[in-house]
Amino acid sequence: MTLKGKRIGFGITGSHCTYEAVFPEIEKLVEMGADVVPVVSYTVQNTDTKFGDAKDHLERIKQITGRELITTIPEAEPMGPQIPVDCMVIAPLTGNSMSRLANAISDTPVLMATKATIRNGCPVVLAISTNDALGLNGVNLMRLMSTKLMYFVPYGQDDPIKKPNSLVADMTLIPETIEHALQFKQIQPVLIERK
Repeated sequence: MTLKGKRIGFGITGSHCTYEAVFPEIEKLVEMGADVVPVVSYTVQNTDTKFGDAKDHLERIKQITGRELITTIPEAEPMGPQIPVDCMVIAPLTGNSMSRLANAISDTPVLMATKATIRNGCPVVLAISTNDALGLNGVNLMRLMSTKLMYFVPYGQDDPIKKPNSLVADMTLIPETIEHALQFKQIQPVLIERK
């Protein structure tokens, strides 16, 4: 399968340390011919960290995709009935956003775009990056793993000794996971050992 001509919603949430792994994958999708529609959470829009300033991240996403960012819930809602996507990706997906998604809360542009995509019966690809996936958020992870239309980028423990509850997706597998999800298949194996 090719992603050429596919309209891919790409939601980015606030795992700032993961952006440098995610941005090259957005570039790959564009190079593959996908029409990437960027959607950013409020945290992405407003939080400066040691990993960079919000304005710089936003500008980089715009340069990569060649599009204006979807930054509000009203801008994201039409991704359901009016301007649908073939697949919605959230990468990175924080534990905070994961818990909201698992409990049907759509209080950010990324979650609204995801809800709109589910409404259309289209696949959602999730690339987790959270320090509590094997802790309090474990129930939310398992809920989403067993939910129709949800497909996971393979993930594993990024530091089992210092952060035993932390799981992070292998972001290099985003394009391949999308290709599988567009066929309503989960790429395997979903649980991997991270180097």
